Amino acid sequence: MKRLWLLFAQTATVLLAAYFVVGTLKPEWLGKRPFSGSSISLIEAPAVSSSTPVAGSFSAAAKKASPAVVSINTSKMAERDPRSDDPWFKFFFGERGAQAQAGLGSGVIVSPDGYILTNNHVVEGADAIEVILNDSRRAQAQVIGTDPDSDLAVLKIQLDKLPVMVLGSSDGLLVGDQVLAIGNPFGVGQTVTSGIVSALGRNQLGINTFENFIQTDAAINPGNSGGALVDVNGNLMGINTAIYSRSGGSMGIGFAIPVSTAKLVLEGIVTDGQVRRGWIGVEPSDLSPELAETFGVKAEHGVIITGVLQNGPAAQAGIRPGDVIVGVANKPVVNVTELLASVAMLKPGTPAPFSVLRQDKQMALDVTPGLRPRPTRPTR
Repeated sequence: MKRLWLLFAQTATVLLAAYFVVGTLKPEWLGKRPFSGSSISLIEAPAVSSSTPVAGSFSAAAKKASPAVVSINTSKMAERDPRSDDPWFKFFFGERGAQAQAGLGSGVIVSPDGYILTNNHVVEGADAIEVILNDSRRAQAQVIGTDPDSDLAVLKIQLDKLPVMVLGSSDGLLVGDQVLAIGNPFGVGQTVTSGIVSALGRNQLGINTFENFIQTDAAINPGNSGGALVDVNGNLMGINTAIYSRSGGSMGIGFAIPVSTAKLVLEGIVTDGQVRRGWIGVEPSDLSPELAETFGVKAEHGVIITGVLQNGPAAQAGIRPGDVIVGVANKPVVNVTELLASVAMLKPGTPAPFSVLRQDKQMALDVTPGLRPRPTRPTR
């Protein structure tokens, strides 16, 4: 009996030892999960190489464009209160010194020579402008020129090996195209947001004299002004300039100046010191049934000319009061704002085709625009 019991004990010991070894080294043989040293069972995805972008990711476009987007810090000395020397003012309010005002914005490096595009309202009135690159380099910027009519400004910095943004073709954008907005919102640091082109050719917003905005729902917030709107290839499509907001933050309606306009302003300021815009010398009005009946025209759309400057470019080309301009340089125009913007884009001294309706007759006239006069500002 003792021998049987001893044999049973030895057999049980061997089996338990074998079970323990197999359970430790090959738990799957027993239908058990491996022991990982933790009581929590985790499922992990396989490691993915950081050099391989995930499908649908905009990382390549952001990586290409972001180095050329800069942060802009401005400072302006506050005006001294003229009453600060009054003893009674000092008695009631104490000594009040002038405090500097600071501003934040963004910009885009568009040339290896150091030229930067930004908004005029970002640098307007600034006494000092500091540019901070994405690689943390800093430089003081010089204002080369500004164009308040388009709310654009050109700065220049002196640094070596500058990253440069590739200019795209904003004329090829379509509603629904995906875009990225890159800038420094609220001064938190460079930020990339994504969206689509919501609309093209937005005007009559009362923001600038010349308006032809790209509308996007990519988040644009204070501090993004002057930053880049880029396509999925990382090419510059526009300069972010304004938002529609009731709260001060993004509500999904942002506006960017097309790169075609920005390029015209850049070349004009750098080459000539000013932007040379076209001008034809007419008094335009939006076409209405009343004006159409008054001048006896049968057009349903376009801009009716109610006055023509004597010996002006339009008069010399044969445009008369009552004519309806429906196209400029092979692009349709439907209101005065579009006509103003289209004519302004023309190069002074270079003939451009105009599509004109005179009563019920369609005509093609070549108009050689002159240089748009600078607006006169009242003196103080």
